[in-house]
Amino acid sequence: IVLASLTLLLVPASYSSPLITEKSRDSPVPQSDTDLLEFPLNLEYLEAEFFLYGSLGQGLDKFAPNLSTRGPPPLGARVANLDPFTRDAIIQFAWQELGHLRAIKNALQGFPRPLLDLSPKSFALTKDAALGRALSPPFDPYASSLHNLIASHVIPYVGLAGYLVAGLLAVKGGQDAYALTRLHPYGIAVSEFTNRISDPRNKLGHEGIKDVYLVVPKKLGAEDQIGGNVPAGNEYSVEYTRTPEEILRIVYCCRYESITGGFYPKGADGRIAKSHLQHC
Repeated sequence: IVLASLTLLLVPASYSSPLITEKSRDSPVPQSDTDLLEFPLNLEYLEAEFFLYGSLGQGLDKFAPNLSTRGPPPLGARVANLDPFTRDAIIQFAWQELGHLRAIKNALQGFPRPLLDLSPKSFALTKDAALGRALSPPFDPYASSLHNLIASHVIPYVGLAGYLVAGLLAVKGGQDAYALTRLHPYGIAVSEFTNRISDPRNKLGHEGIKDVYLVVPKKLGAEDQIGGNVPAGNEYSVEYTRTPEEILRIVYCCRYESITGGFYPKGADGRIAKSHLQHC
């Protein structure tokens, strides 16, 4: 409740919760707001498909075909080898993502699911880039609960100020905090792994440190008092924000938001993402 209340205070009024309600379609939404509200559909599709396939073995086309809007099915997604506790949590994440998709589509028409690459190879490339070497055997997000939780942290819930209402953003933070809490007891190897994941995301974002680590020096922890960093925040313990351009560079795994790849082989959709592809 406290987190949601603080987030409401920090989200600009023009992007606050009235944009997403059951009656949203009855009121016109300004084009600038529509573009920002439409953009996260790309991430919602990505997360929904990853969590659905990982926990239940099938995706939107099975559980909510009306939400995929006949977009191409994701590449390489499959059921993960999860322990019962982790599987239950990932199923919860999956249903939450369906709710997020419905909420956004209640406010605007949106676009069909873009082509997503959720194959082990796609995740392995991000891990190899993070560690600076090829892992052997290659990283597989579907191989175990631990691998799946690491992958759940990699799929960016990266905050974009104003692009989501406070309620959705609070749930995103809770999902990532759960993944990090479950990773924390595994010790230094996992913390080093997640730290390495954060490094390339900061570099690709081109905007300094906005993705911080599971274990940090005290000067980067809350109030300079603690080295644990679950959940992460800035010097005021407030969620970091990212622009659409930063997010595109991260999910494309590329220094330029105009060059597609990574989790989106043919690029993200929506006016903002397409505006950059025009400059290729």
